[in-house]
Amino acid sequence: MSLYIGIDSGTQSVKAVVLDLDSRKVVAEARAPHTLLEGLPVGHMEQRPQEWTAALDRVLSEVAAKIDRTRVRGIGVSGQQHGFVPLDDKGEVIRPAKLWCDTSTTAECVLITKKLGGDKAAIRATGNLILPGFTAPKILWLKRNEPAHYKRLRHVLLPHDYLNFHLTGNFFMEYGDASGSALMDVRKRAWSAQAINAIDKNLADWLPPLSDSHRPAGTLQPERAKAYGFSPDVVVSAGGGDNMMGAIGTGNVTPGVISASFGTSGTIYAHAAKPVVDPRGEIAAFCSSTGGWLPLLCTMNVTTVTEQLRALFEYDHAGLEAAVASTPAGANGLVLLPYLAGERTPNVPDGSGVLLGLSGKSFNRGAMARAAMEGVTLGMNYGLRRLAELGVKAKEIRVTGGGAKSAVWRQIMANIFGVPVVGMVEDEGAALGGALQAAWCVARGEGKRAAKISEFTDGVVALNEQTRCLPQKENVRRYREIQALQDALSTAVRPVFAQHRKLQVGKSENWKSGKSEKREIGKAGNRKSGKAERRK
Repeated sequence: MSLYIGIDSGTQSVKAVVLDLDSRKVVAEARAPHTLLEGLPVGHMEQRPQEWTAALDRVLSEVAAKIDRTRVRGIGVSGQQHGFVPLDDKGEVIRPAKLWCDTSTTAECVLITKKLGGDKAAIRATGNLILPGFTAPKILWLKRNEPAHYKRLRHVLLPHDYLNFHLTGNFFMEYGDASGSALMDVRKRAWSAQAINAIDKNLADWLPPLSDSHRPAGTLQPERAKAYGFSPDVVVSAGGGDNMMGAIGTGNVTPGVISASFGTSGTIYAHAAKPVVDPRGEIAAFCSSTGGWLPLLCTMNVTTVTEQLRALFEYDHAGLEAAVASTPAGANGLVLLPYLAGERTPNVPDGSGVLLGLSGKSFNRGAMARAAMEGVTLGMNYGLRRLAELGVKAKEIRVTGGGAKSAVWRQIMANIFGVPVVGMVEDEGAALGGALQAAWCVARGEGKRAAKISEFTDGVVALNEQTRCLPQKENVRRYREIQALQDALSTAVRPVFAQHRKLQVGKSENWKSGKSEKREIGKAGNRKSGKAERRK
């Protein structure tokens, strides 16, 4: 008679699902939005952590009203990876969090990499390259650009860790999400002294000790329990990054399963029994949040691209699907390089979108809509092919996220990936993963030491066979040709991107210059003094 709540705090909203472990079904759901800060310089992407906690409180209160609260045994939190939540000695937020999609830290990546001895040395120290999306360069950015805020820094948390802190009052970090910080040696599952010292030797004192992912972050603080109407004995599991929790929620907990998330960003990942370290650094060598490892590719531009195009042409979702379906594979010769927010795989942080092949035949809504869907999927396939080169090969891909709801898009995926794709019965994979991890955590805490996470995913995680799409031989061949063209385009224009960024950004790239920039800095949390954050 136990209920477990899974939380997924993403870039746009916080979702909650309630899993009845007896019936093995989701019995309640809720969602609450939050927003990005507006008016920031190019490349800066930030949110207020206080909006996450407000949305968390709202969804927990909403689902609590729909269930028997006395049956709730555990809560598991999934959160967007790589964000930097800086806290002072009282645990108060110092400034807005810099997010996974923030590309303002390219200079800091260069500095850290140089101190480590170059790209190969960085991979030896951490298992990964030092990339703008990761947490480490964000910390150095704060040190270099906001010294008054950095002077107050005493605790470094990732987004899901901050939500755990809100629920339990404990500073806690587990292997899975921590492995995406670029501060950890993923092979040894330990903080990397080399990476830490490349930023600040004191940073070692501001990071929580690392914990196994089956251990609890704690139990609910009394005031939180009272606010939701739950027992203060409710366990808050370790949680993890959204990709790690999405792996659990799609049953990707043993070798042989590959999952893909088509959301704001795009990720493809697999479970591995040992570290999968890419010597080129294109595939992230992460740890899982179940034990084991999670080799992962990430692209930064997926539904953001299709949604912007949908808004531009004033389509509803059905209209967008119809426009794509009415255009043949290959979009009448139109190829999109979809780097609207820069790109991480391949690593092109200065990138922007490029359309190749505009002509009288392709200068129309249908071709542009199809090129958008094809372009972002080809971008993900770039990394999928690299995974295969490292020995992680797909026979079938389980898809989740907003893009996975589109039948037309699923068929494009199958043709580009060249393997069957299938959706899930429960599409909120990360939130469901949080609930399943919480159930696993409680079971182990009750003495079931041999309990495996697969005992909880089996019978809960289910494929939606009605969504299955098989590759179409002729279109598979066509997309291989287009893939080669997109890859060549990406390589050819990279030298141009840096020049374009200078023209686009101009003086606004200098954080401290310009009256309009200073006004926006004040709106985003009074970066010079931190007073606005302290008042909250």
